[in-house]
Parts: sequence; C-alpha cells; structure tokens
Amino acid sequence: MDAVSHLLRLARVMASLDRRCLLGGSTRMNVPPRRQLEAHFHVLLKGECRLQAGKTVLKMKAGDLVLIPSGSPHRVITPGDGALRTTTETVGDSFITTNSEGGGAAVIDLFCGHYTFAPGAGAVLFRSLPDPVHVSFGDSPETDKVLRMLSTLMRGEAQRDDAGTSAILSALSTVLLAMVLRTSRGSATTEALWTAASDPRIASAIEGVLDDPGADWSIERLARAAAMSRATFLRHFAQDTGMTVGAFVARARVMAAAELLGSSDATVATIAAQVGYQSESAFSRAFRSEVGMTPARFRREQRRQAVATALPDGALGT
Repeated sequence: MDAVSHLLRLARVMASLDRRCLLGGSTRMNVPPRRQLEAHFHVLLKGECRLQAGKTVLKMKAGDLVLIPSGSPHRVITPGDGALRTTTETVGDSFITTNSEGGGAAVIDLFCGHYTFAPGAGAVLFRSLPDPVHVSFGDSPETDKVLRMLSTLMRGEAQRDDAGTSAILSALSTVLLAMVLRTSRGSATTEALWTAASDPRIASAIEGVLDDPGADWSIERLARAAAMSRATFLRHFAQDTGMTVGAFVARARVMAAAELLGSSDATVATIAAQVGYQSESAFSRAFRSEVGMTPARFRREQRRQAVATALPDGALGT
C-alpha cells in the first residue's frame, strides 16, 4: 500500500464540509478554533484572499488549499478598499452558506471544512505536519486538472444540496487531503511534507517501513535498498522529509502501535515487540514522546471513550 493511503487508514480521517463562503470585497471572516483531534481546511475555488493565522499571512489564489492541523483560530480577508465588512450565515441541510454583510457580488468562492482524526496515529500524523500547510494545486497541469474536476463536482453538489450531499462533499474533501499529503514543495509549499517524498527511492523506503514497522530497519538496510551509500541516503532522506531516519522510524512504529493498542488485547510488551522494540521501556518512552501519554494510559483512554460512546446519553451518571 502506498504511504499516503496507509497513513489515512491509520489516522482514520473523516471529513466534513462546514460552509461555502461567497464573500464580497473588503470582508473579514473570523474562524473559531476546532476541538481537539480536529483540523481546519479551506479550498479556494475562485478569486483571491488572505488567510491570517497568528503572525502568518498567506495569500491564497484559486486552486490553493490551506490545512491548519492544530485547528487554531484564524481569519479570512478578501481584497477591497472599503470599510471591512463582517459576514452573515444561511443554514442549509448539508452546510452553511456565508455571505458578506450588505450583499454584493462575491469575489471569492471558498469551501471551508474540517477533518476529524483518531487519537494516537491520527494525532501523530497531523502534529507532524507544518502548521499551516499551504498547497497550490495550480502548480502543475496534472493537479490543476484534478482540482478543476473536484471544483466542478463540489460546486454542483453544493448548489443541489439534496439527499446524499453531505456524504458526497465529505468524500471529495477526503480526496483533497490525500492530494495535500502527496504534494511536495511548490510555490506555496515552502516546508517539506514527509508524506510527499519526491525521490522514488526515499518514497519506497517510507512505504517499506509503514508496511512492516516491526522489521529491523537499520540505516544500512534502508540505504542498501535505496542503492545509496549510508551518507548519501541520510542526506537525501533529510532533504526529502525534513526529519531524520530515526525520527521517522520511531513515528511509524508508534502509529502502528496506537492502532494495535486500540484494536487488540495483546499486552503492551507484545505490541512493543511487534512494532520493532526490544524493550517495553524503550517503546513506552518513544510512544509517550509522540502521543503525550504512556501506551497503557492510551489504551485505557480508548476503552473508556468506547464505552462512553456505546452507552445512552446520561448512562454514565446513573
């Protein structure tokens, strides 16, 4: 399985399109923070605007997507010389339509939504990405063609807003995330996305580790498989992924372990061995470094949440 598909499966990503923003000039739209284990995304289908996240200001044009893995608050500002306007909302069956206060012709067509992901593997994946991620799909004819097709589908479905619209827009939004994760540096993508290694030899190494995290993935073995010297492999890996080989292998093993902790009754020691650790203590240190809690606590939290989800509302209080 390719790396991006593998990561999306481990992360158990679900997408929701929250609103379509048809905003006029000189409009400011404040976007509140998401909850834990949720990330914002915005895809601009028409026009130009700015997105301000903290001290970072991104200039978006048609064909751009911004992902905010942390789910932090930010604002969208459309161009114009007039006094800044706020927004109004119209609630539909599948999503909210946002317009500029006072009306007027729309200068942007912006789809806004969020991704929900699993604790453990999902949290590790999204935390490992730059924040924000800014990708321009117009950088290449191939991705531009795909985005144009998706744009047509999303616009058409949004206008229809009928039975199945939410599910269709959710599926299309998941496609957008897969495109982001496989997009290497471009005019907008200034930071390395480790999920989008451009060197096929490095990409093959990443896929190998994700497919079999418990194997003995020494640097020498990976370098031989890539037909490179040890020093050359280390240099190319760092350039393509923005991280060291050791950090990547640890991350891949922790993501696989998180899946096993939530889906099996195997002991922590057994899972540690399955994902390539010779000692439970070394595994626990690596897991806590990536996830923020010990494997045992992570498993307890997952089981507690599973029970709470299965019970009727209020049952835990009786």
